[in-house]
Amino acid sequence: MSDTKPLRIYPVGMALGVLLAVSFVLCVLFGLLFPGATMYQAWLPLLPGVSWISWPSALLGLVESFAYGWYVAIRCCHINSTSLQVGVPISH
Repeated sequence: MSDTKPLRIYPVGMALGVLLAVSFVLCVLFGLLFPGATMYQAWLPLLPGVSWISWPSALLGLVESFAYGWYVAIRCCHINSTSLQVGVPISH
C-alpha cells in the first residue's frame, strides 16, 4: 500500500472553483476590451443559460464556472481516493 494521502475535497474544490470563476471573469473582461477577438462563442455552449452579455448572465456564468470547478474536484478526489483504496499506483 502507498503512503500517499487522498486528496481533500474542500481545498481542491475551492481551488478549481475559484480558478474557473476567475478565468470566466478574465474572458468576459477580455471580450469587453477587445470585442473583435472574443472567445465567448467557445464557452457559451458549455454554460447553459448564459448569453453575451448582461449582468444576470455574467453572474450565472460566474456561478456555473465555480460549480464546474467543484464538479471536477469531486470527480478527481473520488477517483484518487478509490485508486488509493484498491492499491492502484498513481503516476508520479
